[in-house]
Amino acid sequence: MMQAANVPVSLDALLPENAGLFRREVARALGVKAAQVTDVRLLKRSIDARKKSHVHGVVTVAVKLAEGAQVAPARGVTVKPYDPPAPLEVPAAQLRPGEPRPLVVGTGPAGLFCALYLARAGLRPLVVERGAAVDERVEIVEAFNAGGPLDAVTNVQFGEGGAGTFSDGKLNSGIKSPHIRHVLEAFVEAGAPDDILVDAKPHIGTDLLVDVVRNLRQAIEATGGEVRFLTRLVDVEVEDGAVVGAVLEDERTGATETVATNRVVLACGHSARDTFQMVSKAGVVLERKPFAVGVRIEHPQALINQAQYGPAAAHPALGAADYKLAVKTSDGRGVYTFCMCPGGEVVAAASEAGGLCVNGMSRHARAGKNANSALLVEVRPDDLPGEDPLEGVAFQRQWEHAAFDLGGFSYLAPAQTVKQFRAGTAGAPSSEVNPTYPRGVVWADLHQCLPPFVTDALEEAFPLLDRKLAGFAHPQAVMTGIEARSSSPVRLVRDEGFQANIAGLYPCGEGGGYAGGIMSAAVDGLRVAEAIVGECS
Repeated sequence: MMQAANVPVSLDALLPENAGLFRREVARALGVKAAQVTDVRLLKRSIDARKKSHVHGVVTVAVKLAEGAQVAPARGVTVKPYDPPAPLEVPAAQLRPGEPRPLVVGTGPAGLFCALYLARAGLRPLVVERGAAVDERVEIVEAFNAGGPLDAVTNVQFGEGGAGTFSDGKLNSGIKSPHIRHVLEAFVEAGAPDDILVDAKPHIGTDLLVDVVRNLRQAIEATGGEVRFLTRLVDVEVEDGAVVGAVLEDERTGATETVATNRVVLACGHSARDTFQMVSKAGVVLERKPFAVGVRIEHPQALINQAQYGPAAAHPALGAADYKLAVKTSDGRGVYTFCMCPGGEVVAAASEAGGLCVNGMSRHARAGKNANSALLVEVRPDDLPGEDPLEGVAFQRQWEHAAFDLGGFSYLAPAQTVKQFRAGTAGAPSSEVNPTYPRGVVWADLHQCLPPFVTDALEEAFPLLDRKLAGFAHPQAVMTGIEARSSSPVRLVRDEGFQANIAGLYPCGEGGGYAGGIMSAAVDGLRVAEAIVGECS
């Protein structure tokens, strides 16, 4: 078989019921007759919407031709022999007699994929998660959304699957790694839809992620791993510069247990602030890293569809449009969108009493009336006072508390239209965008719960962003504050072997400061697991 890339096809040809049309258009791009194509398999698909008058699909396919057929590919189409992706190889590993099993802290993407690899290699990892299992977690989150009290143990940040469980489940990433394919295949094996293997911007959706996360955990358990929920790492025991044990606390009873281990994978997520403080006291070297603070911005999804696809916006092959925007202000500060959720909703993402933060999510169908995205402003290490590497955590808390206060001390979120924000006014607006934050909003001036350098940057950025996406600065678009957990403000320094300055301690994923989304976190978990298995082989 051969592989043909950059093959243009019509939107109609992308519809599942038009397989014959798809085959004919692929054949035409290869300069052969449709009858000469004996097999065609879709490997990748994306949308080219640069010209709104001619929105079309671009695909990569594996093609088998009848004997003797010669291709004459159209301009821009590249052809090479088809090389199927290699499966993930997991070598067998074995602990030395009496050697304790590895401990994986956290069940976000990094922890799950690290633990799954370790379990399949035969190392029987113990996995601990401070929050509840995913089914109980969903009930707790829904109760909070309905107006109940915040559970600081189990919430949108903490619990099985990590913060990514209540997200769009976006699986695209800027990193390059063969593990990207391996992660996608593992998600499909765990129940995710097959189309994530071919979409250029794959996503699963919160509604499907719940089952996928549960199935990944069960796969860990089926291959020798043990998973404990409502169990938090509260200390690491160190002798001669190396980990020799870990102290675990039962979140229900407060009882502690010390387990022997010489390998601790810290895949604790970007909101495990107490863990950062604990490892700092234990002597782990931490450093500040850039992060971002801002708001969630909501537009009518129809507006985004029209801006991105023009006259083709209603075509059934397209679905809800997304966007990704970035600009720099006059002083060079970055302002950008992140975690854009087509047809989604704003999420109540608080995890600490007295602090309010938001996030975004979509279900698989992306069928909601609103589009939402984080709209963030870069926070640089030198924006923070002093030298404490945990100053970024204090910064996040300060402004999350300000948002909580501005919302009326009850987890209502402060919100403002773009028109109001740019004019410096507040009050209930007349807007076609109904905020989706589940606990309700208080119309207020967001300047009161964001740092001045952030609000200044947002004001300057709006016209720049609107030039990139028509309607982005629509006066009635709604901004909901605040978004402060897009990434960790701290990095746990590690060496080329993935270990911190304390031997046997492996910072991993977003919490460690080495990932920025589901895919990059999962890949980092696999890389750490490979290093551990290499030591035990």
